[in-house]
Amino acid sequence: MPTRTYAGVEVAVDEQGFFLDPSRWDEAMAPEIAAAEGVAELTDRHWQVVKFMRHEYEEKGTGPSVRALGKTSGVPIKELYALFPGGPAKLAAKIAGIPKPRGCI
Repeated sequence: MPTRTYAGVEVAVDEQGFFLDPSRWDEAMAPEIAAAEGVAELTDRHWQVVKFMRHEYEEKGTGPSVRALGKTSGVPIKELYALFPGGPAKLAAKIAGIPKPRGCI
């Protein structure tokens, strides 16, 4: 099983780098995960989405799709793509330390 180290903590991840145990995630890890994925800095808007993703995962057992994220997070879809290039739901989930949402490729 692959592992990664973020904020000095070794965590188990799947082959795409998603946490296998989301309870191991800590906010201090997010900037390192983001940087590794090409997001240089986490702004307040990034954090709004990351925290929303974690909340949705805790409530529903999965992160929201891009469409649901755009409708319910308070961040419009166009901005989501600017904040999280290449796939907002997938990238935000990875930074938030939750499994890849259903429907993400």
